Amino acid sequence: MKWIRFTLDTHTDAVDMLSYMLDEIGVEGIEIEDNLPLSEEDKKKMFVDILPEPKENDGSAKVHFYMEPEQCNPEKVMLQVQDIFQEVKDFCNIGKGTVSLSETEDNDWMNNWKTFFKPFRAAEHIVIKPTWEEYQKENEEDILIEIDPGIAFGTGSHETTRLCIQALDKYVAPGASVLDVGCGSGILSIAALKLGAGHATAIDIDETAVKVAGENMAVNHLAPSQYTLLDGDLISNSYLKVKAGLGHDIVVANILADVIIPLTGVIRPHIKKGGLYITSGIIDMKEAEVAHVLTANGFDILSVEHCGEWRCFIAK
Repeated sequence: MKWIRFTLDTHTDAVDMLSYMLDEIGVEGIEIEDNLPLSEEDKKKMFVDILPEPKENDGSAKVHFYMEPEQCNPEKVMLQVQDIFQEVKDFCNIGKGTVSLSETEDNDWMNNWKTFFKPFRAAEHIVIKPTWEEYQKENEEDILIEIDPGIAFGTGSHETTRLCIQALDKYVAPGASVLDVGCGSGILSIAALKLGAGHATAIDIDETAVKVAGENMAVNHLAPSQYTLLDGDLISNSYLKVKAGLGHDIVVANILADVIIPLTGVIRPHIKKGGLYITSGIIDMKEAEVAHVLTANGFDILSVEHCGEWRCFIAK
């Protein structure tokens, strides 16, 4: 199926007002392109170690929306958009204030990636399976984890997640208490519980990720008594520090180096004496910096595992 894409060439000052006005004529969702700098909150929610190079912000913006050809009159919609520009131009800078249309294929943006997410072995004893795929166990002792990440980070296929799963496969003891910081889809907490951990506390700054993690816990038939789900920033939130609990056997954090560095300065009370601190999401160029922070905060580095350009520290 094809869609008609309408593109409004405008100014960032007008985006919010245009969004409101477009909603009034039945546009259910918009896509925005601009060169505004990322906020600190945006940066915290990006799962990358190297942020994109900022472009010069000239104030220009493009607003896209899509309609089905059979359910709209393109000429009428373009006239409505031009009327909107005329209506808002006295209140804000509309930039070029033009609208154009093009035709695009119906790409199911939310679901097409699922074609590439297939069952795979993440560790010697652990197989990750998307909820929509069939899988026949190769070995009776295999642990099967079903995941639907939704819009949360964490299918398990990324190198950093595999490194953490492999570390958990090696170190989780029966009945262990695990704290998962930056839980995303909940995959590491689920792996720990299926490996025999007694309880997992999963935290993410994104409340949507926490909701997805809860759904994946249910899919994997884990009882609510086995886990605690929390949203917030463990580094700065004093209340969350209390809720996260002290003295866990293992703390695992698959985030990124620029978050792991400040986290390492406050995480010690959450790890019991002799407990393990497993950190990943660390690109090779950040390895030395993370190693320095770990030792500066009294951790002994037991090993540094490699997978491509990514690193996973196991410390105590």
